[in-house]
Amino acid sequence: MTLGTDYIVIGSGIAGLRAAIELSQAGARVTVLTKDRTDESNTEYAQGGIAVALSEEDEVALHEEDTLNAGAGLCDERAVHVMVEDGPRYIQELMAWGTEFDREGGRLVFTREAAHSRRRILHAHGDSTGREIVRALIARASTERGIAFVSHAATESLIVSDGRCRGVRYLDPLVRAPRELRARAVILASGGAGQIFLHTTNPQVATGDGMAMAYDAGAELADMEFVQFHPTALNIEGAPRFLLTEAMRGEGGILRNELGKRFMSRYHERAELAPRDIVSRAIVAEMQRTATRTVYLDMTAFEREFLIHRFPKIYETCLRYGLDISRDLLPVSPAAHYCMGGVRTDLHGRSTLPGLYAAGEVSCTGVHGANRLASNSLLEGLVFGARAGLAAASDCLAESASGFESAEPASEPATEQVGAEKPTEVAFAVRKRVRRLMWERVGILRTREGLERALREFEQIARSPLSRASRNFLNVATMITRSALWREESRGAHFRMDFPKTDDQHWHVHSVISQRGDVSSSPHMDFSLTDSPFSERLAPEPASNS
Repeated sequence: MTLGTDYIVIGSGIAGLRAAIELSQAGARVTVLTKDRTDESNTEYAQGGIAVALSEEDEVALHEEDTLNAGAGLCDERAVHVMVEDGPRYIQELMAWGTEFDREGGRLVFTREAAHSRRRILHAHGDSTGREIVRALIARASTERGIAFVSHAATESLIVSDGRCRGVRYLDPLVRAPRELRARAVILASGGAGQIFLHTTNPQVATGDGMAMAYDAGAELADMEFVQFHPTALNIEGAPRFLLTEAMRGEGGILRNELGKRFMSRYHERAELAPRDIVSRAIVAEMQRTATRTVYLDMTAFEREFLIHRFPKIYETCLRYGLDISRDLLPVSPAAHYCMGGVRTDLHGRSTLPGLYAAGEVSCTGVHGANRLASNSLLEGLVFGARAGLAAASDCLAESASGFESAEPASEPATEQVGAEKPTEVAFAVRKRVRRLMWERVGILRTREGLERALREFEQIARSPLSRASRNFLNVATMITRSALWREESRGAHFRMDFPKTDDQHWHVHSVISQRGDVSSSPHMDFSLTDSPFSERLAPEPASNS
């Protein structure tokens, strides 16, 4: 059965919700498909906060400079400027919509995190920033009559005809049957791919489906080799890798080794406030040096009342595992956290496939370069989610949503108890094998031998009969590994032990991967630049929605 709507948004994190609101405000009917609950996304788990130059001691230019410095030479400067320049306006809009950021005496509280030169991080309820933003955006979206949510609807592939993305195929959560949903355009906001690694801070839904679907449909992906590993995930046997936010070190938390000795100053002049990739590699080196599997985060210098107020969710979670963060050293180790690469887009979320837009972690605007600056991810999703929605509405004014039987939303929102079919034992086995290979061969430290071995094993897996979801999972792992093998240098989050130095002469370029061939290079991320072969088909820049 084929159904129709004006626009489809895949994902209900900050980017997807903001895009859906923008489309609805333009008078469109929008169907938002989510793999799990409406409020289950990477955004919901974001503890660290959202970076924005709003404090009296800060400037947009300083935020821009910090972002470029963290990106190890590969940030697209235009994209960074758009994000930091538009960020304050969109944050103020969030507050007008009811987002409750932390305040003292009525004034916003700004904190500092690693690699930021100023205190510019806003938090909500201490360490529940993402959850509060999602709450406010869902509340705002519920006031828009044009938005319909379909939860527990697993999108499997994109529909492409005549060289344009025309819709999606998904599993209907009500009748557990495949559906086609047609639309004028599709906006991917499906999040990242942390779950393809054995150890990750990401929720179960972060399996990279959007990246794989875009690849299968013919879109280009970029910078897939750059995967950020968060240095401090709770490392307790049998427990999930719960994120211990960057803000804990930003407040003065100390990393200690098995002997109780502080060690970060040996690896970087900024010690615990060094960029994440450096801290992650330092922790790995220290664990190897001391022949242990963990290091420790020490917050015992702070009063219990401060920690409970500042990190309430972390305090409560650690207590469940028998740890009082005001008294105990917290065992930590790195875990996969964020993908800087993804579906290649311009400054308005347009992919290289007409009719397909992308925003948030699934996309690659070039704003993060080779290493994301802490707490920029929520800001990117907010700003570029709005821009993608605005561009899709502007580009498709004359486009008819042809080829479907009904212009009504796909279905009523599903109940939270309904879900897609459970993965088979084969699917579990495939994911387990891929995740271990990615962690051991394509993780924090990489070599040609390890990457080639991973690719050989992926090729063996690919010969087996696989479900669509398993093949998507495998394709994302393969794209990351191929890109990592291609880049013969170390830069940002990508570290090759056999090429340990950064090589600007040969590798100051972005990687681009698609079904049309092997990994190639591009000097720019934003393909609306004048030297791009795609520039002639791009619409003029839409007016800002002040």
